[in-house]
Amino acid sequence: MTESSGATQDVSSLTFEQARDELVRVVAELEQGAPTLEQSLALWERGEALAARCDEWLLGAKRRLDAARSATESAPAERV
Repeated sequence: MTESSGATQDVSSLTFEQARDELVRVVAELEQGAPTLEQSLALWERGEALAARCDEWLLGAKRRLDAARSATESAPAERV
């Protein structure tokens, strides 16, 4: 993995889109086969961390949507 791919960037600071895009690159690199076992393991670990970050973002978005729906459903209907 190259320095420009964000390999050194902390996963927790990535947006959903950044994590998703890097995960796509990591998967492609793994599919091509890394030159060494150590590099393959490093890619795998990075991919796991990126997938977890994407899950965090998606769960957060789901919570926000659920809260918004809940607030809408519990608000009294206004009639015009």
